[in-house]
Amino acid sequence: MPVEFISAVNANQASDVNPAGTGFDVEYARKYAHALDDGGFDYTLVAYHSSWVDSNQLAQFVAANTERIKPMLAHRPGVVFPTNAARTFATLDQISAGRLAIHIISGGNDSEQHREGDYLTKTERYERSDEYIQILRRAWHEPEPFSHEGKHYRFEDFRSDVRPFQPTIPISVGGSSADAYRVGGQQGDIFGLWGEPLAETAEQIASVNTIADAAGRPRPRIWVSFRPIIAETDELAWEKAYRTLDRVQAVRPTRVRSSHYPAGTRPANVGSQRLLDVAARGELHDRALWTPLVTATNAAGSSTALVGSYETVAAALLDYVDIGCELLSVRGYDPLNDAIDLGRNVLPLVRQELAHRAQAA
Repeated sequence: MPVEFISAVNANQASDVNPAGTGFDVEYARKYAHALDDGGFDYTLVAYHSSWVDSNQLAQFVAANTERIKPMLAHRPGVVFPTNAARTFATLDQISAGRLAIHIISGGNDSEQHREGDYLTKTERYERSDEYIQILRRAWHEPEPFSHEGKHYRFEDFRSDVRPFQPTIPISVGGSSADAYRVGGQQGDIFGLWGEPLAETAEQIASVNTIADAAGRPRPRIWVSFRPIIAETDELAWEKAYRTLDRVQAVRPTRVRSSHYPAGTRPANVGSQRLLDVAARGELHDRALWTPLVTATNAAGSSTALVGSYETVAAALLDYVDIGCELLSVRGYDPLNDAIDLGRNVLPLVRQELAHRAQAA
């Protein structure tokens, strides 16, 4: 399958460098969605958080205001019963004419889970995600009513009258723990990773692929996430990187209250722990992977930057393609402006090189 690009739509102007903005700024979100559609992105993550705009509604808004981009809808099992979620997702897939994908968020932070009444352990949450995904697929494709009795869910004679527009809705699983590899390898169509150095990323891909092979199912497509900082030249990009770091450090104290991982505490999430360990080993890895923003944000989500000229960052992304990554998530620290810049100056370079390789082959 072709290499595809993912961004992340914002419902308001708040970001790591801008503390202002809450709720749903409709005109800003529409402008953002149009920029991603026009910029040539294939997917946009619609993120989930206990205090943010409802992700289902935002995904529908994106679909209704764009022509081609596919919402990658983040969903947290445990908040909505799976039979209800299955009908919601199938309806959204119909509305978007088959552009929906689902990203299952099992949850890596107990405090965030407790805000919505979820008190399962991390291992139990991944077990629930496994069961949840199986129910979603049955609900989308079973021709007759079916019943289910599992560890986390029980129901009788369920049948959905709404089916996905596409043959099936792709399901993504993410994480860096053994539980995540297991569920992603056994159930995921896509598996998401945060941007680590090439060697560590290749090791994680191998772990997921080994589980998929043992389960006798296709290997998931690999999704890897970065926060690029780009400019016309490498020198200008590095100047921009240090300005961005200063802005993040200035804004960070005002955002700690809503953060997944408050400053001064080591995150429980394995993915964040791994990023912090990478950052502790050095600021720059491989061609362009820069880690001080990991430390500045306490690894609150995807936070590793690729720093350099358009050509340097395009080459760095191609390095990840070469080790098996098919979905490249790129969103900057100045989200809207960076999305426009990436769409104009980086995505075309990567696609041009991939087309050249295909022609040569």
